[in-house]
Amino acid sequence: MIYVTRREVFSAAHRLYNDALTAEENNSLYDKCANPYGHGHNFVLEIVVCGEVDKKSGYVIDLKILKKIVHDSIIKKVDHHHLNHEVDFLQGIIPTAENICIAVWNELQNKIPTGKLFSVKLYETENNSVEYKGE
Repeated sequence: MIYVTRREVFSAAHRLYNDALTAEENNSLYDKCANPYGHGHNFVLEIVVCGEVDKKSGYVIDLKILKKIVHDSIIKKVDHHHLNHEVDFLQGIIPTAENICIAVWNELQNKIPTGKLFSVKLYETENNSVEYKGE
């Protein structure tokens, strides 16, 4: 089994806030991340596809194809956008790193033409990351 990784960087704003909680509860839970105007990150996204090497091409997946899928499905929608308000696949979801990771997985899982989506990893900061490997 071979694992192929595509890394992307995007900048986006988000606000962590649960409408089912009071403002005080949100501030206690999310602290400065509950700022009414949101806050931003330079996110790093890693998409890992696994599979066997194709004897004809030598690829698990052509990285040009994977790049296009990730750009069209994710990066164009999130880069320099507010995740709470402007991203269709994040509507109604508290955009924590965990939830963003799951949502990216859900957007990509049926779009990988060769190999299999193995994991989605999101770095929210240099020191904090989340990884999702499906259900």
